[in-house]
Amino acid sequence: MPALTLLTRPGCHLCDDARDVVSAVIEELGGEASAGPITLEERSIVDDAELLARYSEEIPVLLIDGRVHNIWRIDPERLRSALTTAAP
Repeated sequence: MPALTLLTRPGCHLCDDARDVVSAVIEELGGEASAGPITLEERSIVDDAELLARYSEEIPVLLIDGRVHNIWRIDPERLRSALTTAAP
């Protein structure tokens, strides 16, 4: 099952856009990817010193199963493809 993590920070308009894109793709797919149900966790980098140090200039960041998928702008087609072609 694919685990999506959206790294954000408060007041970030790109983060708001990314959240909307990710939510829309998950809804479009009915919450299911080729590898099973999609989970989404949103984490603020300001609550984690390690994340803040690593990603402070790259927010938002979308991770799929802990790996960076996109930074700054989320491409819905690329995300949809990643979720529908992932190996189960």
